Amino acid sequence: MSKQLVDRNQPIRLGRKRRFTFHVSGFVIHILLIGLFILLAACGAGQANTSEPASPAVAQMESTATPLPLLTSTVMVEPSASSSTLTPGPTEEPVVEIAEPAGTPEPISPTVEPTEPVLLATDAPLPTEEPIVVTPAPPEAVLPTEALPTEAPLPTEAPPAAVAPPLDSLAIKFIPVASGFTKPLYLTHAGDGSGRLFVVEQAGRILIVNQGVVNPTPFLDIGSIVGSDANEQGLLGLAFHPNYASNGLFFVNYTDKQGDTRIARYRVSDNPDVADPNSAKILLAIDQPYANHNGGQVVFGPDGYLYIGMGDGGAANDPHNNGQNLNALLGKILRIDVDNGDPYAIPQDNPFASNGQGSPEIWSYGWRNPWRFSFDRATDDMYVADVGQNQYEEVHVELAGTPGGQNYGWRLMEGAHCFDSNECDPASLGLVLPIAEYDHGQGCSVTGGYVYRGNQFPTLTGVYFYGDYCSGIMWALRHEADGNWSQAELLQSGYTISSFGQDEAGEVYLVHHGGGEIFQLGN
Repeated sequence: MSKQLVDRNQPIRLGRKRRFTFHVSGFVIHILLIGLFILLAACGAGQANTSEPASPAVAQMESTATPLPLLTSTVMVEPSASSSTLTPGPTEEPVVEIAEPAGTPEPISPTVEPTEPVLLATDAPLPTEEPIVVTPAPPEAVLPTEALPTEAPLPTEAPPAAVAPPLDSLAIKFIPVASGFTKPLYLTHAGDGSGRLFVVEQAGRILIVNQGVVNPTPFLDIGSIVGSDANEQGLLGLAFHPNYASNGLFFVNYTDKQGDTRIARYRVSDNPDVADPNSAKILLAIDQPYANHNGGQVVFGPDGYLYIGMGDGGAANDPHNNGQNLNALLGKILRIDVDNGDPYAIPQDNPFASNGQGSPEIWSYGWRNPWRFSFDRATDDMYVADVGQNQYEEVHVELAGTPGGQNYGWRLMEGAHCFDSNECDPASLGLVLPIAEYDHGQGCSVTGGYVYRGNQFPTLTGVYFYGDYCSGIMWALRHEADGNWSQAELLQSGYTISSFGQDEAGEVYLVHHGGGEIFQLGN
């Protein structure tokens, strides 16, 4: 069946156009037309009654006899392939498609596509499709990315160094560490990370102090071979090899039963707190003409060589002039290589190693009795306290890098003063004068100490401590930033200061010879 769109403003057209020839009278034609109209109306009503209930969007036909209500939605008639879709305005009548009847005309029901109604304010809401709930996807995780390189901050100016307090403002205190020793005269450490302190007793024993407790068993007891009858004799010095932790070697300086100096090497046993007394090897044997001025210090320098302090041989006024005699080992500081040779080798840069002008072991000369000396572990400067003769006690500083062969004056001078001659010219004689001295109105025998390099008492940093054995007075010496030296008397300790000592951490100790006590310096 052919389909056409119907415009309500146009007359209804039949499907086939035929011409009727009327041979009847006008009356008959009139009656037939009325009957046809009635029949068409009746058929339309019947079709409406027999169809399925119309949805709210069902279109209703409009006749010229019965007007159709206005639709509130657009009604579409299925178009033919050759037709276009017409969307009428809200006031347009529904589109009706009618075909010409065969014989008795039969009304054609319109094909109407319902559309969703437009809700009016008075209409009850119709059920709608369940709304689609859109769940937003979780945000993508932000993956860590490598930080973009930023420009390194420019270095800022270092804050000015803290101004060191005046030496005379230092308030020194003595912190008890251990007691019960018999004539202790030295303290040192092994450099093995154990934190142990080793205390040397004059009669020939070395005792260990471990966290304030003195081991009852001596580390070494060589009292049977040590001569200590005179005040300046005995087991006088102890030095651990720089590689002690791996080789177990240490060195001692003592006077034997005949009063002569012996430099000997020992080794630790399988027990780290006990040395092997049978491991001794004598490196040097030096005859002593008298019972005093035996020196006694042994210490490894920053260069790894062993330095040995030797007095002038004793008596008074250096009767043999050993201090200035380059062929004698007395009145000198010696320097030997214990890692080479048998029993030792001579360092090539010793001043008389190969020129034949003096004993090759000599490092420096002109010493009366360099009882205690040490190296500043921060600067490598060497501090030497030389015990005086009649009037002056002196302290020398040999700056790092100074070549060997320096002459420190004895017996030409005592301290900064002429001794052997009233006419001595240090400059023309090439003598090195002391940095500090004091006269015998303040003491009788200087005891050298150490430059403080510990962490517990920062205000003491850089201060060299020394004292007097007889008076117990303590002094401080410091090399200032401007190159000058400052000195101050600190206090009267009340102790017979036989030595100072230093532990592995750089803390400094005082050894009280007469009282058998060890104190740590603090402030």
